[in-house]
Amino acid sequence: MSKDKKSESQTRPSALPWIVFLFSISIVLISFVSVIFPALILASDTVKIPGVSPITPDPYETGVWSGGVIISNIVIFALAFLHFKNKLPNFLSSIFKKFFSIEISRKQAFIVLLVLLIIYAAASAGELSKEETLKDYQGVKDRLESWSPDQITNFEPHVKYFFLKSSMILFGNYKVIPLIASISLLITTYFLTKTITNKRFAGIISVIVLMQSSVFLAYDTSVAYDNFWILFYLLSLYAVYRFWPLSPVSYLLSIFSKVLTTAFLPMSIYFILKSSLSMKQKILTVGIITGIILAGVVASAGISSGEAAQETFNSKEFWMGFTSFANQLRFDGLVMLLMIPLIVGLFIASRYGVKHGESIMIFIAGMLLIAPILTGFTNQTNQPYRFVPLVVFFAVGVGVLLSDRSDKSPH
Repeated sequence: MSKDKKSESQTRPSALPWIVFLFSISIVLISFVSVIFPALILASDTVKIPGVSPITPDPYETGVWSGGVIISNIVIFALAFLHFKNKLPNFLSSIFKKFFSIEISRKQAFIVLLVLLIIYAAASAGELSKEETLKDYQGVKDRLESWSPDQITNFEPHVKYFFLKSSMILFGNYKVIPLIASISLLITTYFLTKTITNKRFAGIISVIVLMQSSVFLAYDTSVAYDNFWILFYLLSLYAVYRFWPLSPVSYLLSIFSKVLTTAFLPMSIYFILKSSLSMKQKILTVGIITGIILAGVVASAGISSGEAAQETFNSKEFWMGFTSFANQLRFDGLVMLLMIPLIVGLFIASRYGVKHGESIMIFIAGMLLIAPILTGFTNQTNQPYRFVPLVVFFAVGVGVLLSDRSDKSPH
């Protein structure tokens, strides 16, 4: 091949960012159908309430967030278009440029992060003395009373049990270590964002976005729906950059905190392949993680699959799964208002060479897709706590938009 042809092939735009973007934006837009029209996907269902005449919902009745989502998207996209066309007033353009170029020192980042964590811990401390009322709490509490480390012979969430049992032994309260885990999740969110964006300010913004999330705050001290699984999964991604051999170990801990993280494997593989590891390290990391999950699947074959069992695919319940997003995140205003612009922004960032713009799109789309997969292929229902990872990656995605790309051009 001639030098000219080699140069042309190296500079030719890749189709992969477009494929990732079209897949991600499709999943997001389908999820937002029920935000705009809550009854559209379930239009054929008749609601039956004892003592009340059956009601068929109006499929085109708009939801409470419909106006806000439409207006915010119009405003954001209009401002972005004018910005890229250099048609914004100078003072607005300068605000945009200054915000995206902000960076803080290590000392400033430490002080700000410490203050945020102190505020968060102080605000959450009052929950430690309250008895949990969530659905599965009593079942988890009963299991903890009979659990011991010598029972680690199956696919139960033994890591979760270990930390909860330790919390009771050390502090006389099941909620203390779950709160520490949530604080650790905020810290890990900062370091992961800072690492993949090379900006401490981006990490701080991600922490603030996660701290204000209604879903995150609803389960941050929960015993039944703790954050151990999300923490260890996020640590497995961070370890890819800091000490890659620990990544499979942390992933394994996340699985033994909640087996649902096995479904995150395709997203992890994409993230690892996009990382700065050598090809040999990428292959080893992906191979070990995949091997762990396959070994677990084989080991659990023949064991009762419990609540996740279902013989056939149910297309109706699959599409119903997409309505979970609108219902379970209805109190997360930032997610509702900024999700679509975020996906578009991540695509633009990826075109400017921001390495993990695509990865975060994959994480967001993947987390949204898990809900319909669960309802379509199993008899499980979608619980709000399963959207905490979505909020985490939404927060990281906001930080990724702040990546430094001043010396990069679109491709």
